[in-house]
Order: sequence, then C-alpha cells, then structure tokens
Amino acid sequence: MTIDCIFCKIIKGESPANFVYNDEDMVVFHNIKPSAPIHVLMVPIEHIESVNSLEESHGKVISKMMIQAKEVAQSLGIHDSGYKLIINVGKGGGQVIFHLHIHLIGGWEKR
Repeated sequence: MTIDCIFCKIIKGESPANFVYNDEDMVVFHNIKPSAPIHVLMVPIEHIESVNSLEESHGKVISKMMIQAKEVAQSLGIHDSGYKLIINVGKGGGQVIFHLHIHLIGGWEKR
C-alpha cells in the first residue's frame, strides 16, 4: 500500500468511507463526489496503479471485481434499470487517484 494514496488509507481504516461491500480482495464504497444518483467505487485491496500496471497475477481480483459489480448493483437497486462501469486509465484518461478502481454509476431511472 502506498502511504499517500487515499484509497489505501480508506482500506486501512485511516480515512472514513461509507462501505457497501468488502472482503479480502476488494472494497466498495460511496464516492464522496458522486456524478450520478448512485456512484460507488470498486477498489482492489492491493495497490495497483492503473489498468496499465496489471499483470497476469491480478487476473483473479479483476475477474472478481467484474462479477461482484452485478451483485453490488443488485444491492443498490439498480441491477434491472441499468448502470455503467467506468475505468479511467492515466491522467489523459481522466484518472485522478492512481489506485485502480471501477466507478459503478446509475440510478437515473430506478425501476
């Protein structure tokens, strides 16, 4: 974990977060600056800077994050109405926090 990484601090309990899900591989918490009615961040426990830093050994956690996205969407009540998964890669791709994370957003039309 990186000392000045806000996500690492959240994972270690040094910064507050409103968690939706957590286990030994990943955490999911509400974004403090949401861009949709529902906006959570899915973050691996291991500090991985971005998609560009992924290695074969990360396959299990990345797969788990993608599969867990549907469960999180279900728990937030947006599974059926639809949602977006967004990964920003690098500064030019809009990444602001350099710890890999997936934005799960939705809730515009909950049905």
